[in-house]
Amino acid sequence: MAKTVLVTGASAGIGRATAIYLAQNGYHVYGAARRVEKMQDLKIEGIHPIYLDVTKEESLVACVEQILKEAGRIDILVNNAGSGYYGALEDTPMADAKYQMEVNVFGVARLIQLVLPTMRKNTYGKIVNISSVGGKVTLPMGAWYHASKFAIEGLSDAIRKEVKQFGIDVIVIEPRGVKSEMSELGGGYLMRVSGNTLYSSLARGIADFYGKVGKDASDPMVIAKLIREGIEASNPKTRYAGAAGAKLMLFFRKILSDKLFDKLVMSQLK
Repeated sequence: MAKTVLVTGASAGIGRATAIYLAQNGYHVYGAARRVEKMQDLKIEGIHPIYLDVTKEESLVACVEQILKEAGRIDILVNNAGSGYYGALEDTPMADAKYQMEVNVFGVARLIQLVLPTMRKNTYGKIVNISSVGGKVTLPMGAWYHASKFAIEGLSDAIRKEVKQFGIDVIVIEPRGVKSEMSELGGGYLMRVSGNTLYSSLARGIADFYGKVGKDASDPMVIAKLIREGIEASNPKTRYAGAAGAKLMLFFRKILSDKLFDKLVMSQLK
């Protein structure tokens, strides 16, 4: 029997690539996002588009209930939906900060709560949380984005220990430099928020840096393949890092002191 997968944020980027790749490889895929109209063409691949706003309780519950009603189970959850607001902490409205945490952390946690009962019943499940190299490495102007991804790292580590007893694996994916709408949207937000403040020179440095990273960005399919590797492993790794420069950046973070790593980062922003 084909495994049933729920992929959030499936209207673009990593989510879309993952939904397509898994469907092409025999999985029964539900692609969830707010922009359902952007997913209609996925039906050609056998993917079921479903509306989901991860910041709304009623939407989260309705999404899971619909899948359970139609498919009878959810074997694999890919928590990919995310938001990437950049800007100096001093400049960023708290309402935007809270929204980012709702999308990147609380929506993820609530969806996990909702799928766990059926996974426990079946003594099988794979929960894939899309973090980021930014869950271990920080850049200036990304305080709230990094806070949300650091939270996903800690959340995943904790629940991995809780649910292993039920035959459920928790896998963290740490991409870097992947072609996506989020980078463009985040860059635009950055300049609106901090482009004309005391942090403007730093904001321009970050914008230029992301522009350079974007030129070498990897296709989202790289991460889709990494996700498949994780969910098909009988004993998956706790973390998989991939795409442009991900492993190198994590290596430098591991071997350098905080202050040396700060100097390395800031040297790239001039």
